[in-house]
Amino acid sequence: MSEKKEKDEEKEYKLSDLPGIGPSSIAKLEAAGIYDLMGIAVMTPSDLSELAGIGEAVARKAIQASRKMMKLGFFDGLEFAKKREEVNFITTGSENLNSLLGGKGVETKAMTEAFGAYGSGKTQLGLQLSVNVQLPVEKGGANGKAVYIDTEGTFRPERIRQLADALGLNSEKVLKNIFVARAFNSDHQILLIDKIGEMIKNGEPIKLVVVDSLTAHFRAEFTGRGQLADRQQKLNRYLHTLMRLAEQYNLAVYVTNQVMANPAMMFGDPTTAVGGNIVGHASTYRLYLRRGKKDSRVAKMIDSPNLPENETIFYITANGLRDEA
Repeated sequence: MSEKKEKDEEKEYKLSDLPGIGPSSIAKLEAAGIYDLMGIAVMTPSDLSELAGIGEAVARKAIQASRKMMKLGFFDGLEFAKKREEVNFITTGSENLNSLLGGKGVETKAMTEAFGAYGSGKTQLGLQLSVNVQLPVEKGGANGKAVYIDTEGTFRPERIRQLADALGLNSEKVLKNIFVARAFNSDHQILLIDKIGEMIKNGEPIKLVVVDSLTAHFRAEFTGRGQLADRQQKLNRYLHTLMRLAEQYNLAVYVTNQVMANPAMMFGDPTTAVGGNIVGHASTYRLYLRRGKKDSRVAKMIDSPNLPENETIFYITANGLRDEA
């Protein structure tokens, strides 16, 4: 029985099992960044028809078949709770920060966003997570590799070595387990996400995707109010692709975000995250980071489905993120 179940699960992730989808259609779909049934299941027949070069009736059948194979429907609460048991956590290195995030750190099957001004610790947290994800589960890791999409030239191998040494890990091995890509524009950034699905399919145990920063290219390329709708639409699609990746492969997504001053804010902190509601709603956990007293950093939980609004202090030390300087 379990063997049959395993075979069914394997089948679920092959485009070739869909009716009417032959090798040439698969090549076209993969060129457009669609490697799995989920990509087909959420499409409209006209979109699939255009992308795969097939008739609309064939496209409709393929979509229905993909939804059936993926069992896209409702689960009862108990089944859902069982699925939640698969979730892993990646420690941040700071117990205070872990507690703010619910106790164990950054969650898989979720997207955690950190926004804040320059020097608030967003990139440091991304680098730390890229090392910590490689730890065994009992030490707060996920026994996996990391993908680091760098849009601003912030990835520093020497810092990774420092963090790995502090944990007693082989720094060369740790660096080898982080796949780094420098994204040069928003289209390149989107393309890189599609590559991750391909890498996982080829057997890479990727458990963390870091995007540092999420909005830099979108912000630079779409200027002025006239282009705002186009930017938000493209950003929205990108975020949904990231979330689908997290859900499908049980990995954690950590994104950093830039900030701007909100001129309408009369009192309190006028700092607002770039990307508006689209980014805010897509992120499962939303942290606001800022500098505190005596070289500390303050992290505030802005939004979460299950955690209270709260804040905590942590420090960025030579050894990584810690509770004390």
